[in-house]
Amino acid sequence: MIRILVTALMVFVFGSAAQAQSRDVYTVRGIPVDEQASSVIEAQQKAFNAAKFVGAQEMIARITLPEDRMSASASLALTPELADRLAIAVDVEEEVRGAGRYRGQLAVVFNPNSVRSLLSKAAIPYTDQQGPRALLVPTSSDARTEFVWAESWPETSQGRLIPTVTAYGGVYGPETPWSLFSGDLAAANARRVIFADLSGVPGAYRVTLSILTASGAQKIGTTSAMPNLEAARMAAGDLLDLDWKRSAIVRDDGTRTVIKASVLYTSLAEWNTLRGALLRSPLVSDFRTEAVARRGAVVEFVYTGTDQRFANDLRQRGVQLQQKPIGWVLTSALSGQ
Repeated sequence: MIRILVTALMVFVFGSAAQAQSRDVYTVRGIPVDEQASSVIEAQQKAFNAAKFVGAQEMIARITLPEDRMSASASLALTPELADRLAIAVDVEEEVRGAGRYRGQLAVVFNPNSVRSLLSKAAIPYTDQQGPRALLVPTSSDARTEFVWAESWPETSQGRLIPTVTAYGGVYGPETPWSLFSGDLAAANARRVIFADLSGVPGAYRVTLSILTASGAQKIGTTSAMPNLEAARMAAGDLLDLDWKRSAIVRDDGTRTVIKASVLYTSLAEWNTLRGALLRSPLVSDFRTEAVARRGAVVEFVYTGTDQRFANDLRQRGVQLQQKPIGWVLTSALSGQ
């Protein structure tokens, strides 16, 4: 892959896992370009500028909700010049050049701090935090399309707020018990399963999405009709991201709850997993550990939003929140304490 630096001396360093996730979210791939000019070099530059502008629009749409963008449209005036300042680099994925024409597919990498600053100034709520990784299982009620439907999914997702690893082979179905997923979940470093069930016929494919965790199953929704399998897959990914944004975007509505809870676990590794789930939740702030013992800990934190929204967020992360005689108790949905 050819890399063209947009701004001299700017280096995008992604050493940690969090930085790698940030790069994935802030890279818009597969942007088609076709530009003509008096020279190939000029056509290429026009293509890069066009890709940055299109990519900036997609980048903002990726981490915000449509209703928020619409309500703030007057305060968010995206121009080609602004898109150029938001971009850090352009990656050439495919290109054909010659006779003053430049065609291809480009990927644009954006500066997270610049995008966040732009959205904050425009007062547009956003989330660029990825949801818990999921094992994605493509299924179909029609055996004739089940294999090709599974093959249409990449091994891992790219640029999605919901990162997924695809399970192949038709081994699983909606009725598969949670316990049978343990091996593939561990291999994929995933904490939940997402079923993408295809229905319909060519020209009118729909995908019904549901989430399975140790706490049970939950339906996300169904896409609108799509003309082909590729479009159906993209619509499914968009619906997953939209569902995540609706649960993860935090609005300053004044609803903040202070909670002190007991965390019960069976091992140090499980404690670290539970603690990590709380720290990664976009609804949690001011997390503090008050005491730690061999089988339990006492923590205090603040969560934003309703009790049900918070409980749902934890459930997707494999954590159960229950009210018991000793007070609020957090446990792993896997161990079932």
